Amino acid sequence: MHTEKLPEAWLRGPVAGIPALLQPVAHVLIQSREEIRNYTRDFPGNLLWDRPAGRASVAFHLQHICGVIDRMLTYAEGKSLTEEQFSYLKKEGVMQETISLDTLVENAENKIDEMLQILPEIPSESLTEFRGVGRKQLPSTVLGLLFHAAEHTQRHIGQMLVSISVVKEQA
Repeated sequence: MHTEKLPEAWLRGPVAGIPALLQPVAHVLIQSREEIRNYTRDFPGNLLWDRPAGRASVAFHLQHICGVIDRMLTYAEGKSLTEEQFSYLKKEGVMQETISLDTLVENAENKIDEMLQILPEIPSESLTEFRGVGRKQLPSTVLGLLFHAAEHTQRHIGQMLVSISVVKEQA
């Protein structure tokens, strides 16, 4: 049976329900979700925490994607991070033998889905509103934070792909 590969998400047309200005964010998130599943499909779980050349593990990248999306959404809402979010940040990349690859992939997919569900609710007129980031309240906007969540996710997926390739080769 021949299955035709879909074009990248940004070449599939508008995502239903997403405001026009947020289409690029949605496209990146959809592409990211698909790539996470594809790149980890045959990855051995026992290599999850391996750090090729001392760099980040596959597990770190998956945890970090969840954390970044969560933190950027919090800032986009004009809120400060909670103690729970700071605790999660400190644990990103710290080996947890009880967590599986499937769980990490599912968590990342769920966090991406959560953001995709939030995008239609964001009023276009709020996209240029100031949002302070972190304790120093560094300047950004709602759109800047949403875009950063998406592009940072894609950056870590690219790094994860390299980690997967190197770790599998070394094994």
